[in-house]
Amino acid sequence: MTQIKQVKLGSQGLVVPAVGLGCMGMSKWAGEYDIYGKSADENESIATIHRSLELGGNFLDTADVYGPLANERLIAKAIKGNREKYLIATKFGFEVDDNEQLTGKINGSSEYVRKAVERSLKNLGTDYIDLYYLHRLDTGTPIEETVGAMADMVKEGKIRHIGLSEVGSQTIQIAHAIHPLTAVQSEFSLFERNIEEIGIIDTLNELGVGLVAYSPIGRGFLSGEILKPEDLPENDSRRGMPRYQGERFFKNIELVKEIKIMAEEKSITTAQLAIAWVIAKGHVPIPGTRKVKNLEANIASAEIVLGSEDLDRLESIVPLGSDVGARYDEAGMKMVNL
Repeated sequence: MTQIKQVKLGSQGLVVPAVGLGCMGMSKWAGEYDIYGKSADENESIATIHRSLELGGNFLDTADVYGPLANERLIAKAIKGNREKYLIATKFGFEVDDNEQLTGKINGSSEYVRKAVERSLKNLGTDYIDLYYLHRLDTGTPIEETVGAMADMVKEGKIRHIGLSEVGSQTIQIAHAIHPLTAVQSEFSLFERNIEEIGIIDTLNELGVGLVAYSPIGRGFLSGEILKPEDLPENDSRRGMPRYQGERFFKNIELVKEIKIMAEEKSITTAQLAIAWVIAKGHVPIPGTRKVKNLEANIASAEIVLGSEDLDRLESIVPLGSDVGARYDEAGMKMVNL
């Protein structure tokens, strides 16, 4: 396989591979299973990270809440001895206490910023973080305080680039005026275009801020491998998402079938077509996987060229504003685009 192409992420000088690697599902969470209901294998995950690097895919995405803390520690093992070859993005905000337990709060206070940075540096086994995001907005703390504290970490050399996750246009504009943002991370796929619909992408383009798109395969829906509700393990968190429930599930399956027809015409998978669509829209997808085979297919998506007719055809299957079901339950939706 050829080395993946590199692209600029935002306008602050960060260059990343066209497809990043979402690491959330690579480590076990509290309890026996991970968030998608399957037991995680550390050796398999590390092998996938190493193969990604061989192909030029050195952009790893994690967060302190994943585990909690277990995912950062896994990445530390994977990158040991080769730290300078990787670009590490991690996130903070879901408060983790000194006993490594989630408190149920979002904390963006200046004090917590410093505490979270120092903890992530230790867990990752590094002295700097390439891209550091606020995971969710702390509505009880002014964004000026949070980003101001993150900017202090930049001055100290502990963070190289600042990002935000799942925030609205006004928050982006205020934050960017405090310290230039490199990227905003949000869910974005053929099945999730709300940030395009409400103008957030326009705001990013105006400010020169990159978009890092997580769940570009629609949380697995666009893989074409989920055909009936029973295909999801009983403890899979996706069973609680409106997109995967009731009549909406089967309507979405019909959309995926149409997308699959187009993918087969191009001799690619529906997942590759979904990833290529995000790239063609000018963004950096970070599909998550812990399997080398899937990783190689995801990276190969960067070589797929989609013309305007291809984009029009895909977007006619799932037009802007389509109701494919919410991506989170009611509580989760209250925490996005703030």
